[in-house]
Amino acid sequence: MQNRPKQASPSGPLSGVLVLDLTTLAMGPYATQIMGDMGADVIKVESPKGGDIFRHAEPHRNRGMGAAFLNLNRNKRSIALDLKRDDEKRILMDLITEADVFIYNVRPQAMRKLGLDYESLRECNPRLIYCGGYGFSEGGPYAGRPAYDDIIQGMSGLASIQGKNRSGGPRYVNTLMADKVAGLAVAYAVAMALYERERSGLGQAIEVPMFENLVSFLLAEHMAGETFRPPVGGMGYDRVVSPDRKPYRTKDGYIGLMPYTTEQWGRFFTLAGRPELAADPRFADPALRSKHVGELYGILQRILATRSTDEWLELLKDADIPVSPILSPEELLRDPHLRALDFFHDQSHPSEGEIRTTGIPVRFSRTPGKIRILAPRLDEHREEIIREIGRRRRGGTGSGGV
Repeated sequence: MQNRPKQASPSGPLSGVLVLDLTTLAMGPYATQIMGDMGADVIKVESPKGGDIFRHAEPHRNRGMGAAFLNLNRNKRSIALDLKRDDEKRILMDLITEADVFIYNVRPQAMRKLGLDYESLRECNPRLIYCGGYGFSEGGPYAGRPAYDDIIQGMSGLASIQGKNRSGGPRYVNTLMADKVAGLAVAYAVAMALYERERSGLGQAIEVPMFENLVSFLLAEHMAGETFRPPVGGMGYDRVVSPDRKPYRTKDGYIGLMPYTTEQWGRFFTLAGRPELAADPRFADPALRSKHVGELYGILQRILATRSTDEWLELLKDADIPVSPILSPEELLRDPHLRALDFFHDQSHPSEGEIRTTGIPVRFSRTPGKIRILAPRLDEHREEIIREIGRRRRGGTGSGGV
């Protein structure tokens, strides 16, 4: 954008894009961090009463700067605004006039009440990309319901699938799956809208509901027999929901192993000393193997228990069969591949001291992303951002990003 103050060493395919981030917790911040990593100038607009809720999640070194917040909010600047005050809302409206992207994850009715709905904002900035990420689409009867990750995992079928064919009933995935899947959808949807704006010159509103996104994500393989009309079987991808699909116990630990093609299964059975299984008609044909996948994984489980993890890794290392040790999160910090990529960075945060961050996993050959600044303290950049508004006013510029 013309006359927009530059951050240190701007880099990345979204350099020059101004993003206003009115999001909290994980979904929105994950999306806007991706945009910030890719060069966007992300201004995080927070409530003066504590800011983003994730600031207060344990563990932390200082209150308001919890680990999860630090890991979801780098490459952003913070300003705290009480949007119920006219003078504070005016600051936000000045920013909206100049912004390329506006992202929020509160329920749409709250945005309408504040006068921050798309119909109102496009009047002052017709080029604005306006993206709402929340629980359920406004087009259905669940519109406006409160939703967090656990609720969406339960409603989407994910918790049911996780517990299928196992004792104990439904279970959640041990990560914020719904939040991060929807966050990725926000990131790609905004990038697409920016690309389309280059052709039309106009912004638009985008809706990214968590529920529908996770249902779509889950049913890509688990629609199964219900894909066909009439159905040719039940739902659930049999190989994935098999109770014997899991990290396999060896003599001294666990291993990940996944022969997939007929040739890979044949090589595995031969190397494991069970060549007769390579010729077994149940396992030599892909369609029959799919029908007998439960038996196959049961056999695999028994075979792998006969040797140590290192013995299996050595035996299979040149067999072109997908195999791996089962790594803990702690072991990832010492993983040789990630170390070679310099994936983890020890950096000095202005208030939190030495911290570790992950690298940017997506690489661009010509316009790479960059970690320019670490997660901000609440309202850290208020004066800086307000000064920029004044400079833009004097310069007479309007929205004009990519």
